[in-house]
Amino acid sequence: MSITTGPATTRTPASVNEPTRRVPVLWLALLATPVAAANNAAVLILGDMSRSLGITKATASWLVTVFALTLAVATPLIATLVRRRGTRAALWTSAAFVVAGTALVAVSPWLPLTLVGRAGQAAGGAGMMAIAMNLAGTARRMGVISAGSGILGGVGPLLGERLTDVVSWRAALSILIITLLAVPAVSRHTTKAPPTTEGHFDARGAVLLAILSSGIVLLPSNPLPALAVAAVTAALLALHIRRRPHGYVPLAALRSRLFRGSVLIAVALSVLYFTLLFGIPQLITDRADWSTGSVAVGQMTAMIAGSMLTLAFAAVSARLGQSTVRALLLAVGALAAAAAIFAHSAIVLFLAIGLAVFTATGANATQSMAAASAVPERQRPTAIGLFQLAYLMGGALGPALATMLILS
Repeated sequence: MSITTGPATTRTPASVNEPTRRVPVLWLALLATPVAAANNAAVLILGDMSRSLGITKATASWLVTVFALTLAVATPLIATLVRRRGTRAALWTSAAFVVAGTALVAVSPWLPLTLVGRAGQAAGGAGMMAIAMNLAGTARRMGVISAGSGILGGVGPLLGERLTDVVSWRAALSILIITLLAVPAVSRHTTKAPPTTEGHFDARGAVLLAILSSGIVLLPSNPLPALAVAAVTAALLALHIRRRPHGYVPLAALRSRLFRGSVLIAVALSVLYFTLLFGIPQLITDRADWSTGSVAVGQMTAMIAGSMLTLAFAAVSARLGQSTVRALLLAVGALAAAAAIFAHSAIVLFLAIGLAVFTATGANATQSMAAASAVPERQRPTAIGLFQLAYLMGGALGPALATMLILS
């Protein structure tokens, strides 16, 4: 299936197995957007976390990497849960992960246990995002969610810094708890799913995809071992997909040019955005000699402006057509990268992160709907989950690339 008039014309069902009433988009935004704030809250407080736990900044950055990687890997798992058990079961399971993970982060005195808590938070946050996207249904409603995520993501670093100053860094890493406010309202709009007729869960496919994702994320820091793991796992996963074409990674999605194109654009622009998110503050400090507080305010303003632009872009994307939408996103992304590489003006560097967040959230809003339309209806939750896995890989790769290219 392909889109000829643009992604906003495509609708995806809330779930393939259950009827649902249309959920007001603001509840979906409240469900999903705190994840971005929780992910970005650590950008400016790595030093505080490292001092509190008695570790180096590089080690403390694992609190960011583990959150982002778990967020990515757990998203298709939750999408599978939606398909097999329904939205309501996935929603309350995700809420339980958020509560348990936040409790660990709040009280754990050791890094390993804190990492477990961050992973639990991320697993719950992945569910909230996957469910919100699955219930969105159109690129315009996805635009609201994506723009909201961009805005909260922009506020996240400054909010994390302020909460750390006033309370502690643990409070900054507990922002995700806000998502629970939307759970009862969203749950009321869903119904219990009927018993599934699907076969056994494709555990082998899920494990292989998780290992492949981890190998890709570790490429910047451990290139040779990570490349070997990724190559071997990719080969094993390809063989597994041939044997089980309707499993965890549907063959129909991989064979679709529309799906592959949407995923590649999302990965590229997401990696760019998250690299600049962590790198721009250091670039501005080095090139323009701004204070940390001023950089945080400037970056937040630029990211909010870029996110608001996504709202307008998603609304008109249907009239532009798929090829034009993709060309615009890639052109603006290239402009953002060039500005970050060559500019020495703080204003231009802020423009770079504003453009980067626009391209990433714009791709998330428009290309996710395109990806969903590329597969049979019953596999659409899975397609959205795999798309989000690809998009969120940027959240795990970006900090590592920023550390290697800019922060080291």
